[in-house]
Amino acid sequence: MADLKKLAEEIVGLTLLEAAELKKILKDEYGIEPAAGGAVMMAGPAAGGDAGAAAAEEQTEFDVILKAAGAQKINVIKEVRAITGLGLKEAKDLVEAGGKAVKEGVSKAEAEEIQKKLTDAGAEVELK
Repeated sequence: MADLKKLAEEIVGLTLLEAAELKKILKDEYGIEPAAGGAVMMAGPAAGGDAGAAAAEEQTEFDVILKAAGAQKINVIKEVRAITGLGLKEAKDLVEAGGKAVKEGVSKAEAEEIQKKLTDAGAEVELK
């Protein structure tokens, strides 16, 4: 049997990118998704009926979608560059395309912060 304390220490020591990759592997290969409280729960028959359904309904990751740049497109492009780290051309293309995700898989707090910044710059934004 695996040394559970060592495994726990390794999980706690993961960087954000490594944790996101671990989450993706667990979901795609094993059907395991994190519950709303941060605990891991099995998808499928092992999930506990109504409690599992309630936890699955609560969204923990959000995509920030730029619907339209609005009248102040230059300000929106500046904000998109600051948020994403894209170059000027890439940010301009993203803003002009409309309906594209600026950030994907972010927490609710971060998504709301990004939404506020883009809305203040004059953009029309939605969270999914």
